[in-house]
Amino acid sequence: MPGRARQSRTSRSRTSATSAKRTTAPARSRKPAPETPTAGPGERVWVLAVPFRAPAPGASWHAGLQAHVWVGPELPASLAPYDPPPYSLERFLEDELNEKPRPIPLARPMTPRDQQCDGADVVAAHAAAGGRVFLLGDDPGVGKTGTAILAVKAIAEQRDVRAVLVVADRPAAITVPHWTRSIAGFGDGGLRWCVTTWDRLAKVSALLKTGLRFDVVVADEAHMVRHTTTQRWKHWKALSGAGRVKDAPYVLATTATPAHTPLELPYLAPEFAARHGEGIREWADLPKRLEAHGFHVERGRYGWQWTEDADQRRADLARLQGWLAEADPPATLHRPAPWGPVSVTGTAVALTPAERAAYDSEWSEFRAEMQLARRSRQSAKGRAALLRFRQKAGLIRVQATVDWIRAQVEAERQVAVSVEFVETAADPIRDALMDAGIPVAGIYGGDRVGRGLGDPEAERLRFQRGEAMVCVFTVTASISLHAGELLPDGRSASDTARVGLFHQPRFSGIQARQVTGRTHRDGKTSPWRIAFAEDTVEEQVARVMVERLAVSGSAAGADTSSLQEVAELLDADWLPAAALTDA
Repeated sequence: MPGRARQSRTSRSRTSATSAKRTTAPARSRKPAPETPTAGPGERVWVLAVPFRAPAPGASWHAGLQAHVWVGPELPASLAPYDPPPYSLERFLEDELNEKPRPIPLARPMTPRDQQCDGADVVAAHAAAGGRVFLLGDDPGVGKTGTAILAVKAIAEQRDVRAVLVVADRPAAITVPHWTRSIAGFGDGGLRWCVTTWDRLAKVSALLKTGLRFDVVVADEAHMVRHTTTQRWKHWKALSGAGRVKDAPYVLATTATPAHTPLELPYLAPEFAARHGEGIREWADLPKRLEAHGFHVERGRYGWQWTEDADQRRADLARLQGWLAEADPPATLHRPAPWGPVSVTGTAVALTPAERAAYDSEWSEFRAEMQLARRSRQSAKGRAALLRFRQKAGLIRVQATVDWIRAQVEAERQVAVSVEFVETAADPIRDALMDAGIPVAGIYGGDRVGRGLGDPEAERLRFQRGEAMVCVFTVTASISLHAGELLPDGRSASDTARVGLFHQPRFSGIQARQVTGRTHRDGKTSPWRIAFAEDTVEEQVARVMVERLAVSGSAAGADTSSLQEVAELLDADWLPAAALTDA
């Protein structure tokens, strides 16, 4: 009822950053595993976040915890740099091993928006009705993080919730602090929060052997587990209870890009089973179950495939969306960005005669390699040839990208440059711009010290504060590069207009849509361009991408025929779909 919902909303928005419930909660009743350390009188167990191969004098490695541990009354100064921040995995484990958790420092309060409160009420209603999995599919920048935190606290008002796991996307140096600041800012509700990343899922899953359990699991960028053939899925299944009937946590899946096809939604299978009154195990094989329900899927050379018939696709999507959105209460929520869709256009690059000759040579070599791989059905060689061609084609266009960026900077715009490869795109673009006297932030992997880069968050803040006019990045999600963002220190990011550039056309609609949401978010509009070599296959790929920037935020990803078109253009339609869509 409206009155009751509003009252609940008000109480949530006024929750303090750290509830008294945290310090008065009773110690856990289960006994620690034999290999876990214990503290003596006046001592505390400290679980440390020690980087790989870093020295940790005096600390002991504990295999059961997969972490270094110090036991004593105080943490020595030599180990202080490894003291984990609040809500991190190591801090969560530390608080589990001690009689009382350490207090959480006061945080800058964050005020929920009405839209976030409304969303939390919808999620809470689904949980109250016995739902298993909720899909929060708001557009990038609408406020999914705050909605998720408010929803978890609302669920805790309905049922016994003690421990909450948040699985965030990469890079951890940016995404984990973002979540921990948000949890502290909106108020943790006295719950035990553990924030980790998809890359550390195996480590968290291994801790289940110690008896660790989570009551609510938030899957940020849930499309990261759209493939069941990966180790990531194995660990996700254990943590989310996807194959269990009883004692499974409530799962809140958040992503603006759920999947390319219905076949990539295994993480929603428990909810599908619940909606049809069918067994969880029946839905363990999602493609087979979709076929049984009349979806237009069939087995192909590389596994299950979705039909290419446009009418059948629309029918399948309508049914799938109905399962979630038309249920009572609904199991999904998608709210488009009120500031409108992103503008994406193509930018043709006229190659010089030398560049044209180099490009044509690379294209001919690629075609020959692909034909040989195709005849012998050697998919590994085909994928390698595709990768090499894309790297070399992008390298040929580096100077044109640099010239375009310089023109934007001279027009007093900040530029976000999305690249897929480091050595053949990110490094040469960044080096050329720095040689021209333009400061550049870089958010990508590899040897950061050798490249003169700081950690990803430090680089992001350089761009956000306007100290670097350009940001070159390889990540596709979970970073904010938009104008006017409220920064961790309470100041605002620069108001300079942002423009974005794809140095290479993206094959994956999920990746493309996520990338544009880095600058086009939170009420700030930011146009994007796709660079391509004129009169080449890149131009055709870019055209497909612009026309069908595919993945919608509804339920399963709208029109994916673009992937088939791209595959055919590159003579790669015989390769597994993952050759084009793996994120």
